Amino acid sequence: MNRSTQSLLTTVATELASPQSLCGLFHEHRDGDPLPSQPELAEAMDLCRSILFPGFYGKSNVNNQNLIFHIGVALEKLYGILCEQIQAGLCFATGWGEVEAYGETYSSAQDTRKRKAAEFTRIFIQKLPTIRQTLATDVEAAYLGDPAAESYGEVISCYPVIKAITNYRIAHELLLLGVPLIPRIITEMAHSETGIDIHPAASIGHHFTIDHGTGVVIGATCIIGNNVKLYQGVTLGAKSFPVDADGNPIKGIPRHPILEDNVIVYSNSTILGRITIGHDAVIGGNIWVTEDVEPGKRILQNKARTDSPS
Repeated sequence: MNRSTQSLLTTVATELASPQSLCGLFHEHRDGDPLPSQPELAEAMDLCRSILFPGFYGKSNVNNQNLIFHIGVALEKLYGILCEQIQAGLCFATGWGEVEAYGETYSSAQDTRKRKAAEFTRIFIQKLPTIRQTLATDVEAAYLGDPAAESYGEVISCYPVIKAITNYRIAHELLLLGVPLIPRIITEMAHSETGIDIHPAASIGHHFTIDHGTGVVIGATCIIGNNVKLYQGVTLGAKSFPVDADGNPIKGIPRHPILEDNVIVYSNSTILGRITIGHDAVIGGNIWVTEDVEPGKRILQNKARTDSPS
């Protein structure tokens, strides 16, 4: 490499390392503070799926005689990975100051984050039986809601909604515990894999399904009841973003729809704002909805009117 090229590289490196160019874009690593790892979290999700759906994911030779052994081994691996990754999320969320989260010095906060990560992991693992119970209702809803589905096994193995809703339900529990960053990474992994974008903060009831799935968006403050079915391309989004005095969006306020029990939303419909779609309502395909819909109503695009179900 000649001197001219070396000088160029040094100049560009200096510019890229300048504080002015890194505002909000640089997370300084410190010894003992692991960074979140998508490969590690992907392995954690594989382990979760093998625990929640044994035989369909993970070891294919699982049977009644060795099931508890396989689940035990997977739980042990999952515990180790999640402890480290949750600690990484806590490290990531504390900022760059010398005084870290929980009002402690750096070394003391480091120990606290490690203990907190282990506590969160234990609580989460205790929730896995309940998560499986809810996922079983989602599998049932997908199977009963699709005439093309020939078995529960086909639904578990092939349907993108099961992969997406599994990631969501795991991420949602971690978010409820107060784990930062990691829940969003988990749901975004499912988004990349399935095309289904579910924010981990959304609240979704049992027997939930999405037919086909590609292009579905469910916002952070959505509340979805039980026995709700969506089709591909549905957006449950925000209509507007209230701003503060500086013109920045105000965060943390409810801005996404509420779908009550037994609602069906057909493909490519968009429902925006903090509105309520009443129970047993049906939203037809290619509809734009920004006002409340009464229970039992059908919104049909081709008739350009609202009428009651026959």
